[in-house]
Amino acid sequence: MRILVTGSAGFVGSHLSRRLIGMGHEVLGVDNFYTGNRGNVRDLLSDPNFELMRHDVTMPLYVEVDAIMNLACPASPVHYQRHPVQTSKTSVMGAINMLGLAKRLNIPILQASTSEVYGDPTISPQTESYWGNVNPIGIRSCYDEGKRLAETLFFDYHRQYGTKIQVVRIFNTYGPSMNLEDGRVVSNFIYQALQNQDLTVYGDGSQTRSFCFVSDLVEALIKFIEFQTPPTGPINLGNPKEFTMMELAEKVISAVGSKSKIIHKNLPMDDPKQRKPDISLATEILKWSPKIELDEGLSLTIHDFQKRMKSLNLI
Repeated sequence: MRILVTGSAGFVGSHLSRRLIGMGHEVLGVDNFYTGNRGNVRDLLSDPNFELMRHDVTMPLYVEVDAIMNLACPASPVHYQRHPVQTSKTSVMGAINMLGLAKRLNIPILQASTSEVYGDPTISPQTESYWGNVNPIGIRSCYDEGKRLAETLFFDYHRQYGTKIQVVRIFNTYGPSMNLEDGRVVSNFIYQALQNQDLTVYGDGSQTRSFCFVSDLVEALIKFIEFQTPPTGPINLGNPKEFTMMELAEKVISAVGSKSKIIHKNLPMDDPKQRKPDISLATEILKWSPKIELDEGLSLTIHDFQKRMKSLNLI
C-alpha cells in the first residue's frame, strides 16, 4: 500500500513511518515541521519507499494514496498553547482536508485523537462511552476541543458519505525521538535529571498518568492497516498502569543516577488529575495490549536523550 502519514516527522509519526516501511509499504510523509523534525526521519530519506513533503494540512492536498493516517497536530501543551489558533486550525481544517481526500479516493482514514477529549475526567478508568469533562474556553481548549470537533467531523463524514474511518484515542506516549524540550512530563523529567536540575512537579504530585511506550502504540496503529474491515472506533490506546507524578519523578532520578531535587509549582489550569485508559475494546477487537513496562521504557528513552544531549553539548 501507499500510505499518507501526516505529521510523519513528529515523534509518533516517525516511528510509525519507519514501521510501515519495514512492512513493505510505501509512505508519503507530510509535515510542516512546526514540532516535527527532519532529523527524526533522516534514516528514511534515502529509502525509495519513503517520500517526505513539506505541507500544512490546513491547506488542501491532492495526492494518490491507498490509506491515510492523520497524526498532524502539536500534542505538547507548551507547543499548542504557544499557537492556539493554529492548533485549532490544524485539528479542524486538517480533518476536513484529509477527510475530503479520503472521500474523493474512497480510501480508509485513521484519526489520531487523544485522551484529552475526556478533559479532567470525573470517572476512572476512562471508557470510550464517557463524554468527558472539558473546559471549552480554557488554555487547553484549542487542543481538547479541536480534537473533539475532529472526531465529530470523522463520524459525520462516515454517516453522510460512508467514508471509511477509524478513530483512536491515544493516551500519554513516550520514547526515543521525543523533542528534548517537548514540555511533556517524561521528557521534562529526563531532560532536567540529565542536567542535575530540579525536577518540576506541579501541584502535590498526586495527579496520575498512564505511560505507553511508543513501540507498543505503533503496534496498535499497525493493526488498523492489517484489518480487512477495521473498526470505526473510537478505541482507547494506552497503557492502563497508573503512576503519580511523584512516582515518575523518583523513577527518573533513580534511573539517571541524578543529583536532582524535586520542587513543586502551582498546578496549571485544567490540568487533568487522573489519566487511566480502559483498553478493553483494544484488547478484544485488536487483540492488543502494551508489553513494555515503564522501567524498561524509561531506560531506552534516557539512553536516547543522553546520546542526543551529548551531541549538542548539553551534558
